[in-house]
Amino acid sequence: MADIILGIESSCDDTSAAVIRDGVLLSNVIASQQVHKAYGGVVPELASRAHEQNIVPVVAEALSQAGISAAELTAVAFTRGPGLLGSLLVGTSFAKALSLSLDIPMVMVNHLQGHILANFIRQPDVPVAEPSFPYLCLLVSGGNSQIVKVDSPLDYEILGQTIDDAVGEAFDKCSKMLGLGYPGGPVIDRLARTGDPGRFTFAKPHIPGLDYSFSGVKTSLLYFVRDELAKDPTFLENNKEDLCASFQKTLVDILMDKLVKAARQTGIREVTIGGGVSANSGLRERIVAEGRRRGWKTYLPPFKFTTDNAAMIAVAGWFRYRAGECAPLDIAPVSRLADY
Repeated sequence: MADIILGIESSCDDTSAAVIRDGVLLSNVIASQQVHKAYGGVVPELASRAHEQNIVPVVAEALSQAGISAAELTAVAFTRGPGLLGSLLVGTSFAKALSLSLDIPMVMVNHLQGHILANFIRQPDVPVAEPSFPYLCLLVSGGNSQIVKVDSPLDYEILGQTIDDAVGEAFDKCSKMLGLGYPGGPVIDRLARTGDPGRFTFAKPHIPGLDYSFSGVKTSLLYFVRDELAKDPTFLENNKEDLCASFQKTLVDILMDKLVKAARQTGIREVTIGGGVSANSGLRERIVAEGRRRGWKTYLPPFKFTTDNAAMIAVAGWFRYRAGECAPLDIAPVSRLADY
């Protein structure tokens, strides 16, 4: 009998539901929230209210697109955390109600593990290359920057992580402070494509081991722009493409230096990336180039699976369901990774 899993993702500002049958994706529906653009960042209260409005129609559409009735579901997988607590409560509560009404098990999923397993999302009639275990995953998003050693779908080891800002946070904060728009990552990436990455130089941190730091780079850019604007009020407008290209290159350099070090230390040559920043063109081009240079096998998730989506939650939940893992009905969401 086929395992049919409904995945629910509501950790931040995207409400998403997906259906998979025996690991093959049948649907993946995402409702994005545009209200946050006016504030230059996600407003938690507005996000949770939007999830409440979106969760039922999104799940209904996912089932419809998959051609699956709710009665055919084997289990429901949901994001327990980390993320915005109010947003997570909506998805968790819906999963509990569905589990009770259909008498099917719930499977809780760590949002970050969903990103780590994004390369295992299989689509009908679409060839997919899956990394072999163990592999390294460079997990980069608005809230996390980690190098993770993945020994199996259920076994992970964090080798290094940010000690302050995440790389996506650095993109967003700098874009907001420079008045370039939100979300900052796609805006800076777009401007960087026509800029000179060697035009400006920003300080790089020297953090021991495999940990990251991006706070200093962000501050270096902002202070530099402030000083230049004091001399020439048109500096930012006339140089924003080169500034974005140089800033993006600096962040990518920092990410790749530690990833290269991790691959050297572990001897692992299977390398993936995941998370929202894995959509960045500069990072994708660089990891492919480093792979060719160093003999890695590199795996890049399709763009539609880089941002928050329920397909990755459904796949991660499928692996956990097959391992016999089920969540109790009194499970509570958690906002921080340390509490998971």
